[in-house]
Amino acid sequence: MILTITMNPSVDISYSLNPFKIDDVNRVESVSKTAGGKGLNVARVISQMNEEVKATGIMGGTVGSYISKTLKAENIKQDFLMIKKESRNCIAILHEENQTEILESGPTLEKSEGDLFLKKLSDLLNHVSIVTISGSLPKGLSPKYYQKLISLCEKKKVPVLLDTSGRTLKETISNSSKPLLIKPNETELGDLINKKISNSTDVLKKALSHEIFNEIEYVIVSLGADGAFAKYKESFYRITIPKIKVMNPVGSGDATMAGLAIGLKQKKSIEETLKLGMTTGMLNTMEKKTGFIDKRNFDNYYSKVHVEKVN
Repeated sequence: MILTITMNPSVDISYSLNPFKIDDVNRVESVSKTAGGKGLNVARVISQMNEEVKATGIMGGTVGSYISKTLKAENIKQDFLMIKKESRNCIAILHEENQTEILESGPTLEKSEGDLFLKKLSDLLNHVSIVTISGSLPKGLSPKYYQKLISLCEKKKVPVLLDTSGRTLKETISNSSKPLLIKPNETELGDLINKKISNSTDVLKKALSHEIFNEIEYVIVSLGADGAFAKYKESFYRITIPKIKVMNPVGSGDATMAGLAIGLKQKKSIEETLKLGMTTGMLNTMEKKTGFIDKRNFDNYYSKVHVEKVN
């Protein structure tokens, strides 16, 4: 089973308004509400690929209850640490071909709540073969908190795929306990090594050879419509994807993480794992709803993803 961790889940609310009137009343006819958070998108896509998955993390209040109810309706197994504090709402206003987002920060956690989740995770790890950690940490927890999760997973011999950014990412990969895989985009990669990054092969090879990535087996760099570039052990790969009609790019990185987790769980080759991740990522962009794919299109687009070793 794959376990997905979302430490700061949300209810994602989408309002479609045309026009969006400032300092006036806006009446909304089209409203979409989903259980949100990067790790929940990962869990959703894994489930849609017919792989066994369980979602965990910390949530609470009426918002947390709504998230739990939504996941249950989608037949996604869950085991969250429930707290009294209210989880967050994240609002997207779609207007005049623009998207304006209003994001709550979520609850501020106590150290004791972080410790309780570590205990819960320790039990959950006895029944899973791979873990994904996605998204930001809630307020109150140290940027080094993901280090604790990864150290615990290492003790239980469960590999971790990590998708976060900023100080949290840098703090986490600087620890002695390493994730098996990280998935920065170009900007995040540049921030990690304090250099501007282009998507040329030589620049990317040099960037991924930086000592900060030592002992991280897989580093996958998202390049948007240009596909991805990957380092696996000492080898480098460029992944190209076909042109597609993009309906909604939000969550495509999470869908990619889902595909990578499936590939690694199934012990597929590096080429197959990369193709699987890129395919699920593409399929997400072709759907209006975030964190959704149409598996019926999988084989067609999988065959159009090309992985080239560039050593």
